[in-house]
Amino acid sequence: MPKRSELTISKQSVDRLSVDEKETVFWDRELPGFGVRVYPSGSKTYVVQSRGPNGIRRVTLGRHGEITAEEARKQAAAAVARIKQGEDPVARPLKRALTVAELAERYMEAHVKVRCNAHTQGIYAGSLRNHILPKFGAMAVASVGREEVAAFHYGLRETPRAANRALMVLSKIFSLAEAWGMAPASGNPCRFVLRYKEGRRERFLTEEEYRRVGLALCELEAEGPAQARAAAALRLIMLTGCRRGEVLTLRWSDVDRKSGEFRLRDAKTGARMVPLTPTASQVLTGITRVRRSPWVFPGKRPDRHLSDLSPYWQRVRERAEVEDVRIHDLRHSFASRALALGLALPMIGRLLGHTDIGSTARYAHLSQDAEKIAVARVGDSIEADIVRAAGAGHAGGHEPSPATPA
Repeated sequence: MPKRSELTISKQSVDRLSVDEKETVFWDRELPGFGVRVYPSGSKTYVVQSRGPNGIRRVTLGRHGEITAEEARKQAAAAVARIKQGEDPVARPLKRALTVAELAERYMEAHVKVRCNAHTQGIYAGSLRNHILPKFGAMAVASVGREEVAAFHYGLRETPRAANRALMVLSKIFSLAEAWGMAPASGNPCRFVLRYKEGRRERFLTEEEYRRVGLALCELEAEGPAQARAAAALRLIMLTGCRRGEVLTLRWSDVDRKSGEFRLRDAKTGARMVPLTPTASQVLTGITRVRRSPWVFPGKRPDRHLSDLSPYWQRVRERAEVEDVRIHDLRHSFASRALALGLALPMIGRLLGHTDIGSTARYAHLSQDAEKIAVARVGDSIEADIVRAAGAGHAGGHEPSPATPA
């Protein structure tokens, strides 16, 4: 135990302290174990030393000037008491529990924004914003259990697709948290929560509906430059079968008129080339380029692309009286028309950018319908020839002779 000195540690007394060659500790006369270490360089640090069940402990409290003598004295008194109790001389701040919102933010920054395209990022962000964070955001990660997740999923049962998507996003967050060592001790709470069955929605435009949509797009185009760009984007979706995000993120540098195609950099299944039909090429030619903007469909700011077609499509489908048709249904309609024209499923899959034939297989029943129609047409044609031949036979007097009575 250091000897008590005649020094009372204060700002003024510490300011006056100095040593020539060797660092020295000056101890306070009022609080045993509280001292200040003075170095030949003039640097001074507050220290505390005391004996407890675990022996002598000495701790540096801080540099003179960065903490005051009064603050150091208070810390020293608390440290002496903890040492005598056999505790850590420095009180460690309690580690605050990680919240789901904080974990989700890390997941979006470290994983989704690095590994996922803009379309997927938007899906995940929307599910977090609309469903997950309002329910779990303020909760500690460790407090989220399977019962809470199951109740959350059940609460969204009226919208099974949104419920399943939220469950999927939440499960991915907790799965990555396991790899980071941040998951609850019980593991991923989303595991074993059964998803709802989702009815596959199919809606295809008829020839008459295509005509009405075309007229509505012309009306939208006449309303102004922004509306004209939106109409062009919708036309390009209809003519190519591309996804909405693939068209909206198209850059002028990706359009190759010589080869008659354009490149999708950020397609859902990876970069790919899309053939340009003469009509699609005409749509691109009719778009007025915005100066200093790389985007074919720029937004309000030239450095950003158009992000939302929904308000424009809402007007189009009301005018065309196709209120139940989503923008994504235009892609389904493209596949439906391709099948009607006789294209095989593998070819349609390539046009739509599918990497898995299973994604295109959803249109198999349309292929069967097309085959039935084709067979019916062939049958009708043959039947017409048979009927004509039969009629000619009757006209030539080749009626069968009546049977001789027995």
